[in-house]
Amino acid sequence: MEQHATQQESSSGAAGMASATGKLGIMMPGMGSVATTFIAGVEAIRRGIAKPVGSMAQMGTLEQADGSAPRIREAVPLAALEDLVFTGWDIFGGNLYEAARTAHVLDRDQLDAIRPFLESIEPLPAAFDKRYVKRLEPTHTKTGRNKCDLASQVRNDIAEFKSRTDRQVMIWTGSTEIFLTEKPMHQSLAAFEKGLVDDDEDIAPSMLYAWACLKEGIPFINGAPNLTCDIPALRDLSQQAGAPIAGKDFKTGQTFLKTVLAPALKVRNLGLHGWYSTNILGNRDGEVLDDPDNFKTKEESKLGVLEAILRPDEDPDLYRDFYHKVRINYYPPRGDNKEGWDNIDLFGWLGYPMQLKVDFLCRDSILAAPLVLDLCLFMDLAARTPGLRHTGVQEWLSFYFKAPDVAAQGASPEHDLFRQAELLKATLRRAMQT
Repeated sequence: MEQHATQQESSSGAAGMASATGKLGIMMPGMGSVATTFIAGVEAIRRGIAKPVGSMAQMGTLEQADGSAPRIREAVPLAALEDLVFTGWDIFGGNLYEAARTAHVLDRDQLDAIRPFLESIEPLPAAFDKRYVKRLEPTHTKTGRNKCDLASQVRNDIAEFKSRTDRQVMIWTGSTEIFLTEKPMHQSLAAFEKGLVDDDEDIAPSMLYAWACLKEGIPFINGAPNLTCDIPALRDLSQQAGAPIAGKDFKTGQTFLKTVLAPALKVRNLGLHGWYSTNILGNRDGEVLDDPDNFKTKEESKLGVLEAILRPDEDPDLYRDFYHKVRINYYPPRGDNKEGWDNIDLFGWLGYPMQLKVDFLCRDSILAAPLVLDLCLFMDLAARTPGLRHTGVQEWLSFYFKAPDVAAQGASPEHDLFRQAELLKATLRRAMQT
């Protein structure tokens, strides 16, 4: 790994950012609706039949001191979309065209236009344990003596993919796992690796992938709310290996709007009595989250946003004891077309009550796909940037997550979407000065 990193650095000088030439391999544990929508979208954009709508990396601008605002993709040396190569693992067999048809996100005509490309990608058998995602019945999984054996098989898959690509990024697009808390085994790399051999029940499949990925010196992104790379053992491994990490839980629909609306209440000094949120969705994610143990993981991710933005301890007259409730309702007829409904009870001058109601009829995977693209491109950039590669958690990517990981244990993440966007752009500007 160290030799490979040294070769990358030498391509642009010992202290500078390495170039983005060559193939960038994107590895995805979980190749369902989000992964297939993302990969199909990239191929459609490469063929000129679609635009990268929703992608900051492709359509956003990077404002400069001289007043200019070039596109980020023009100002920053990101991997070209033509250089992206895809692989991954899934618990169901078949190629990505079949998986995309099953997901019912994209129209058949749109899929048929790129059918040969999607048919050329077949997910590898997944490292899976039904204890962590009880509602799914797998048909395409690995078997092994213990979790160490399974993780080693994943490393072998990664090594084969590395032989076909120049750089790699892994992004978890699998289902939400059951709620786990940190245990002593998570506190050090030695204890964690012993836990792999001992088949410890507190090592979830997502942790297997993260460990295998980081051991190979590859950046890892957690797109779900699972306890995964945010444990001390894997944070330490990330820094040692020079493999950046980021997470967690893609900020797509309802929480995206919360991180817009809550700062508006805060800056106008309007008070809040309560915020009730419910979601209706019928995709595989909804089916998994219909289990209380898995919903608990998602609930923890969603509930932290408002307090972090409104800071009741600083403004008790406005935000003391506000009531915040989140619900997710599995409704199969809705499919991937999610409805996020919010009822907000606020108050203003002299304490007079008001209400704000939001009904966001969104498409979950359509919102997630451009986030996947941006995160893969930016994490590859971080891995090529000396000032970012060994820092572990990439807090500057908090823009993309419901529950952003932070480097300092116990620290509070930034949730305000606009502050997150400025942090992201400020980091890009600094990176360009290296």
